[in-house]
Amino acid sequence: MRLEWLFLSLVAVSVAASVAVVNGQDELPLAAPCNATACDLPNCQCSSTDIPKNLNARNTPQFVTITFNGAVLITNMMTYRRLLYDRSNSNGCNIGTTFFVRHEYTNYQDINELYNRGFEIALNSITHRAPQTYWAEAPYEDLVKEFADQKILISHFANISIDDIKGVRFPFLQTAGDASYQLIKDHDLLYDSTWATVNLQDPGIWPYTLDYASIQDCQVQPCPTASLPGVWVSPLITWRDLQGFPCSSVDACAFVPDLENEQAWFQFFMTNFERHYLGTRAPFDLSVPEGYIASYPAVYRALDRFIEFLTRLPDVFLVNERDVIEWSKNPLDIEEYLEQNCTTVESTVCDEKFCPLTSEHNDITYYMTVCSECPETYPWLGNPLGEAPSSESTESSETTESYETTDSYESTTILSHDSSY
Repeated sequence: MRLEWLFLSLVAVSVAASVAVVNGQDELPLAAPCNATACDLPNCQCSSTDIPKNLNARNTPQFVTITFNGAVLITNMMTYRRLLYDRSNSNGCNIGTTFFVRHEYTNYQDINELYNRGFEIALNSITHRAPQTYWAEAPYEDLVKEFADQKILISHFANISIDDIKGVRFPFLQTAGDASYQLIKDHDLLYDSTWATVNLQDPGIWPYTLDYASIQDCQVQPCPTASLPGVWVSPLITWRDLQGFPCSSVDACAFVPDLENEQAWFQFFMTNFERHYLGTRAPFDLSVPEGYIASYPAVYRALDRFIEFLTRLPDVFLVNERDVIEWSKNPLDIEEYLEQNCTTVESTVCDEKFCPLTSEHNDITYYMTVCSECPETYPWLGNPLGEAPSSESTESSETTESYETTDSYESTTILSHDSSY
């Protein structure tokens, strides 16, 4: 019995030394260095700059992901329709785009339209509140309200399948470390597209899972340290501006071409793309806020030309972020990839309703367009379906926390200062 007790005590000490704490609450096992022998696709992938399945670079599809962050509005839908609709890759499949949606001000009829076009709808939080430290320090329970509830909110009001909402990009590119990725694991999400890398951009790092410790640099702390099997990371490989400084999106670059010089902007897009295309072909993320390209016609024209150029290349494919993760689970060379059927979605109907709603959290009247019955009140944190408040919640409404949301927040980090995230 004494030897058995000693053995159990040693095991307990070993376990205690190998756990990560999630916001001072739940304990998770610390991730060990990746064991390539034990980490097998489709469910596990080591973090690496090596091309998956040891494919030759010239036989590897070059994936390009166009991503937009923020609210989807009637005004920016005009840009999306002009820029994205009725374009096909060289394999005949429609191009993809991922929209990381912020709830406030979003028009859910437009979300339904984008979804029916085959574009991916992903999460960017309900409140998108400032300051950035809120997201760094957010308890797990708050993250559930921001993102797991947002899945319910979007699915209900846009009338789209909740099972098709799989991606997350945290506001200001700021995660809460392990808690953020535990949220993904617990709530039937698939991947995160928040974690930016400066050190692993040439060659670029490929998507990987968090079964084991990541080799990726942590530019915006905290980053995950726990073992979270099956949670995928879609790394944000930073761009380089004209002076070589890293930037996580086009409008976050400090040194850019003249905003009226279309050709210079086209070349700027090409230079960053070619670092991937002429290298190991790690996925290339193109994140440009709609407001930026709408404000500068020359930038819009350059981007339009650039997208058209990419669609003519036989080994380049503009796809949704989720499509890259699905390919990463089962890497195919170009010839095999071209034999795959195009991804399709089952279209859903939007029975449009226009709903003027006064919000309980700030007393602002929102004009919400939905594909369902109008909610009783403006959906918000803790009430994603906008249900009528109970008498108990009404009595305590005077103590309701005020939420500061922002369209122009500036961080101290070069990777997340841009309000588009």
